[in-house]
Parts: sequence; C-alpha cells; structure tokens
Amino acid sequence: MKARFIPVITVFLLVFALVNWYIGWNGWVYLSTLFDLEHAWPYGIIVGILSFAWLIGRFGQHSASPVRQVAYFLKYMGSYWFAVMEYGLLILPLADLAVWLLTLASVSYKTAVASVGTVTFVLLASILIRGAWNAWTPIVRRYELTVPKQAGAVRKLRIGVASDIHLGTVVGNKHLGRLISHMEEMKPDLILLPGDVIDDSIDPFIKRNMAATMSKLKAPLGIYAVLGNHEYIGGHIQEYTAQMKAIGIRVLLDENILVQDSFYIVGRKDLAARHSDPEGRLPISELIAGLDKTRPLIMMDHQPSDLEQASVNGIDLSLSGHTHRGQMAPNHLITRRIFELDWGYKLKGNLHAIVSSGFGSWGPPIRLGSRSEIIQIDLMFQPQP
Repeated sequence: MKARFIPVITVFLLVFALVNWYIGWNGWVYLSTLFDLEHAWPYGIIVGILSFAWLIGRFGQHSASPVRQVAYFLKYMGSYWFAVMEYGLLILPLADLAVWLLTLASVSYKTAVASVGTVTFVLLASILIRGAWNAWTPIVRRYELTVPKQAGAVRKLRIGVASDIHLGTVVGNKHLGRLISHMEEMKPDLILLPGDVIDDSIDPFIKRNMAATMSKLKAPLGIYAVLGNHEYIGGHIQEYTAQMKAIGIRVLLDENILVQDSFYIVGRKDLAARHSDPEGRLPISELIAGLDKTRPLIMMDHQPSDLEQASVNGIDLSLSGHTHRGQMAPNHLITRRIFELDWGYKLKGNLHAIVSSGFGSWGPPIRLGSRSEIIQIDLMFQPQP
C-alpha cells in the first residue's frame, strides 16, 4: 500500500465506523425502550459484525474452504447491510428529529421513541423487502427500432441484452438461471453482454461453476461481450476471456466483427483500460476505421460516456450499462447528473442509444427506483432492392 493512501483509508474507516455507530445507537435506544435490556455488548457485537461483514468477506473470499464459505456468507450479509446503512442514514436523522419534536409537545420520551422507532423499523423493512424483490425479479424491457441501412439478407434482428450481471458471491447460479429462462422465452437471434459479467473476483465464478450455467445461453448468430470496470477490478482478464471462450462467448477487446456479411458488432474496452491496460483503449474513430459504413454498426461500450463520439462516427446502435440507474433511489439523482443518458433510450442524431439498469446488482441486492432488467431489441433494417 502506498503511503499517500493511508490517511484516505484511515478517514474512510473512521467515517464508516461512525455511521455504523450512529445506526447501532439508534437501534439500541429503540430496543431498550421496548424491552428490559441490561447489557449492550451482545447487541454491539452483532452490529459490529454486520458493519464490517462485507470487508471481512471481501478479503477472506480467497482463503481455503471452509474459511472461504464463511467469507462468502459474511460478504452476502454485509451486502444487505450496505442498504441498511444508506437508508438508515437518510431516515434516522428524521426519526430523531420527530422524537425531539414529540417530546417538545409533551409526549413522553419512551412513548415517542417507541412509536417513531416502530414506524422507522417498518419503513426500513418495507424498503429492504421491496428492494430485494426488485433486484431478484427481472423484467424484460422491449424496444422496436429502425436503422435506415441494409443488412444483407437480414431484415429483422432480435437482440437480447444483459448488462451488469455481476456474478460473484451475491449474484450466482440461481439468478443466472432467471436470465437463461428469459432468454429462452425471448428467442433472440443475437445475445450481447455489455460488461460487468463478473463482480470483483473471478473466484466464485470458477468455484461455483457458473460457466456451466452460462453455457446454456444460446443464440443462432452468437453471443458477444465486452469488458466492464469490474472485470478490470478483478484483474483476471485473460482467465475471464478464456472462460468465456470455452463456453462459446466471444469477448471483444477493442474489436469489431462482421456477422453473416450483414452487420457489424463493435466491442470497446471499458474506460478503466486507460489506466489498467498497457494498450489503453482505442477511440471510436480508430476502432471502426475501414469498416463499410453502409452496413449497420452495433456498438457495446460498458459506460455510456461517449455518446457524442458514437453519434459523430456513425454508430447506429449503442448499448451500455454501468449506471444501474443508481440502483437505490435517490442515487439516480447522481447518475443522472454524471451521464448524458443514465438509463433508457435516446435518439442522438442517427444514433439509437440504450442504457440498461442491469440484470444483477453491486453491493446490496436491493433496487429502489430501478429494476433488474433484460433488454429485448427488435431491430428493423431496410430491405434489399
């Protein structure tokens, strides 16, 4: 660890601990008001474990079994706790204010804490339950688009798109099975995976044999993927691309491919390649140089940060993910300001741009204000004369 990062990490851990202390303290005040509790230490141990469960699991997941299994469990529980932290930090100050106002109105402190605490608990529980349902029950979002170009003998193309699957310790074979089922029902001609197929480590993907489940994805014109920032975070790019190749999924690394002499698929490296890949990443203009622009150009770029260049360079359809649409409201207010398009569809010149909220989740498997989704695109081309 470089010395300059030590103060930053120290401050982060202090703030992290302070936030968890505040949430834990509020919980203790509420519980000790309802019940005759004498000792706080058992409760403190539980809150402490939950608070640091994700970090402990993150560093322990590379250990040998059975330590690895404990680490997986801790990371799973800690992921949910992140949602408790975010919504606790938003709701509890309002709850504390409500208790204070009630006591000013001559309501007894115990009654105020009990009533406000119960409402707060029900609200937090409702958020977690609804958020988990949104995360684990994917929907299919459909688009019908027209590209004013000829694509050889192809008149209509159905594309199934799943971004941000985030396979790892939280999202695993069960949720992946839902993707398989939806794709089988959709019957796409082509499947595209615009990055973050795996989460921060490739180990769970390998050890839980997720490749075997993923190999059930089928499309007559093939399955293609690009790298997301999380593949770069994991750092096992060659191993990951080899795993994908073994099950018939081609990962495009700043590459393009002509499919059935009809249309191009252009796959960009993620923005993270600029500092994680010695070769960097190519600008769109270089990536498509020499291609026949009279044919449709379909591009995957994990982060929707280059829509202007995609439009200027004649890309017909751009597919991205990354944003999760904030995943948990009100985070979407942040992603909306960062990206020109953080979710949904936009026509920019002749460019059809689609950004998905993603199929999986990062951190807590909780979605509020966004859904786990698969994209179905029915793309129409001009008929041949």
